[in-house]
Amino acid sequence: MAILPIRIYPDPVLREPAAVVDLVDDAVRKLVADMFETMQDAPGVGLAAPQVGVQRRVLVYRAFDDDPLRALINPEITKSEGEQTENEGCLSIPGLAYPVPRAERIVVRALDPNGEPFEHEAEEYEARVIQHEVDHLNGILYIDRIDPELRREAKRILRERALGNAAPQPQREQSRL
Repeated sequence: MAILPIRIYPDPVLREPAAVVDLVDDAVRKLVADMFETMQDAPGVGLAAPQVGVQRRVLVYRAFDDDPLRALINPEITKSEGEQTENEGCLSIPGLAYPVPRAERIVVRALDPNGEPFEHEAEEYEARVIQHEVDHLNGILYIDRIDPELRREAKRILRERALGNAAPQPQREQSRL
């Protein structure tokens, strides 16, 4: 296993939709293992393959410390209900967190690391983590889903960072997505 470098905004790979995994083989299983190690080292609660520069529809997560590590290959959210808004951050956009509306409950269909199809129901924080990572697979970042005024603030801070200027950070509760 290996710790992979995490791509940081504005890396263009973060904006590209990931390709479907046609065959779950040893290379995909190695990617999953490397992503688990990278996510835990970060530390984070979720990681999508584009965040490590791999344009495949693979994500890993562990919403809570007591939960098992989970891998979703070719995930598709088939049902969503309710709404929740909580702060989110991102390993690819370090140091920022903003309130993001998400579905409160979801059903996701995916393949496991053995290539077996399954469905999983998730709610609240786990549902938020999955939705955040599925967005990454579609080239969507959480800042795309926030209030327009907050989005302008986030983009200003990110521009200033890119220019090497120290920008004041919003004082919000951080998330490890």
